[in-house]
Amino acid sequence: MTNDVLKHWSQHAPTPRDVQQRLTELDAGRLTAMDTTGLDVAVLSLSTPGVQDLPAAAGALLQGITNDQVADVVRERPDRFQGFAALATAAPTRAARELERAITELGLNGAMVFPRSGDHSLDEARFWPIFEVASALNAPLYLHPQEPVPSVREAYYSGFTDAVDSAFARFGMGWHFDTGVQVLRLILAGVFDRFPNLQVILGHWGEMVLFYLDRIDNLSAAAKLSRPISDYFRTNVFVTPGGVFSQRYLRWALEVVGVDRVMFATDYPYRFAADSGARRFLAEADLSDADRSSIASGNWERLCAGIRR
Repeated sequence: MTNDVLKHWSQHAPTPRDVQQRLTELDAGRLTAMDTTGLDVAVLSLSTPGVQDLPAAAGALLQGITNDQVADVVRERPDRFQGFAALATAAPTRAARELERAITELGLNGAMVFPRSGDHSLDEARFWPIFEVASALNAPLYLHPQEPVPSVREAYYSGFTDAVDSAFARFGMGWHFDTGVQVLRLILAGVFDRFPNLQVILGHWGEMVLFYLDRIDNLSAAAKLSRPISDYFRTNVFVTPGGVFSQRYLRWALEVVGVDRVMFATDYPYRFAADSGARRFLAEADLSDADRSSIASGNWERLCAGIRR
């Protein structure tokens, strides 16, 4: 990771020193952690806040530098690493071109994006060139959680200690509601109707939405959608654990969207030690061997096999 990217990251996403070290470690230490938990292949990406909130020119420069570095690591160990591109969405057209370069020239397998760029939500038409490229190339977009906007954070997640406010607004609740709302905005804005091949990946078992889909379907008529919102989750959305190793949530996801829409994922380095048990989680799940294989790697491999290089 370049010094410029590290500087931006440290200013916007303060993390404990040991976590920061593991996030930037792409050699033997990372491979040892993967081996310990039983993970064969990791998909590398630039952690939150990415480069989306940078001014357009700076972000566009850093997205290319970041993606080149990720591609270099993947080329060195293609048996263990794959990669998502970072996109500077403040300049959507340039981000779309960078996504195309990352897929067709660098060999990356899609991109990680965040719900907003500055004050603009990802569903706005200005960002649709990115979706157009992703759809045309059959390249998935991983929608990663992002801090709620300050006004929402102040209204809903404040009033306790600083530590509680921060946790409540982030991993305790705010991240997940915020990301779930964004995927619903993409559906309501007609993004998947315009780009029916577009595939989005959600962590944390669908960022709350799966647990309320029956009720959410009532939005479909109000939005004049041609099909229920739940249908989009079965054709355009994949869900992963994102480090939440819950057998109960796995069973719920399988019931709601089906085995073909579930892919395994950890949350390195936040869940990385031996006791996180990536391989053990799937081994202990009540699954047929075929379904276990699909979730472990088969669904991801089929998705990547369809990417147009």
